[in-house]
Amino acid sequence: MGFTDFVSEAGLSLANTFFNNRSYVVGTAPSQADVVTFKAFSGAPDAEKYPNVARWYKHIASYESEFSKLPGDASKAYTAYGPEASETNPKDKPADDDDMDLFGSDDEEEDPEVVKEREARLAEYKKKKESKPKAIAKSLVTLEVKPWDDETNLDELEANVRAIEMDGLVWGASKRVPTAFSLNKLQINLVVEDEKVSTDELQQQIEEDEDHVQSTDIAAMQKL
Repeated sequence: MGFTDFVSEAGLSLANTFFNNRSYVVGTAPSQADVVTFKAFSGAPDAEKYPNVARWYKHIASYESEFSKLPGDASKAYTAYGPEASETNPKDKPADDDDMDLFGSDDEEEDPEVVKEREARLAEYKKKKESKPKAIAKSLVTLEVKPWDDETNLDELEANVRAIEMDGLVWGASKRVPTAFSLNKLQINLVVEDEKVSTDELQQQIEEDEDHVQSTDIAAMQKL
């Protein structure tokens, strides 16, 4: 039978039942079967009405940055998976039954107008999802910059740090943190776009200020 759609109550109820005791569409690990099914949704399902499929959707969303690396056949349609479809060898199905299975019908032929309307609705939702801007992955970083000694001018040190500009980098609040031997170090917050800014390269650039900076260290990092 396979998944029908993720728009109607019937389609979502079918998926909710399917994920009642499953974490993935196929097998015990994420694959392209999960990717194509995930992309067929226009957004996160209602967790109150469809808790099982909402749980699966949220879990697969955490792999979004790895979608292209997951194993499996990315060319298959999501309707090739789901109840019975994911567990049945396609070679065992009569060729002329495929279209009926994809739309969840059994022995009765559906009204062509109904099928046409459903396909148009699914295409509209797919187009809307594809045009939806992709969320930008960002991280909040707390960076510690250690000066050479207590005679190092921390105002100059901080000014040099903040003078560094990168696409996807935003400097935040800072403070002086006491360390051993009456030495203060600079602790500064920053927000970076993960795909644009490498914290390793940023640290190297800060440490090029050899007149002021002894070393740098990431004290904390949190995904936003």
